[in-house]
Amino acid sequence: MELTGKLAEAFSTQVTLELTAATVYRQLAIEMDVMSLPGMAGWFRAQAGEEIEHAEKFMTHMTDRSAHPKIGEQPSPELNIKSVADAFAASLAHEQKVSEAIRELYRLAQTEGDIDSLPLLHWFIDEQIEEEATVSEILDRVKLTGNDGSGLLRLDAELGSRPSDD
Repeated sequence: MELTGKLAEAFSTQVTLELTAATVYRQLAIEMDVMSLPGMAGWFRAQAGEEIEHAEKFMTHMTDRSAHPKIGEQPSPELNIKSVADAFAASLAHEQKVSEAIRELYRLAQTEGDIDSLPLLHWFIDEQIEEEATVSEILDRVKLTGNDGSGLLRLDAELGSRPSDD
């Protein structure tokens, strides 16, 4: 089934949002590098890579269905990061924004009767639940450590052990 109309446009918008998320995560990685927290910086860089993979999934779905993905304008990240907690709160807010966009895509696919998009969108719904839970847990742990340098350094080391394609 060819992907056309409002749904194809919405998928292109989602591609742009996923690529924007990658840029947000790259900026958050920079913020952690500036704070001398290389583990957290690496974690954010790995997240950026995942967002690019997500954009690729949407683009592949579109091209497999004879649609032409178009990347829209991506704004520069407007982040005011003064602490590790700020960085992870910004991450959580962005994940929540992406989650709602995917739910909107799901609703649109249902309205349009496009059952071919539903498996992909189910995967993304599950992925977003996991993403929000992970970032929420990290944010909770950051808040528990407060200004305890040794606690933040332990968390930095833990997050730095995440495998990355970088």
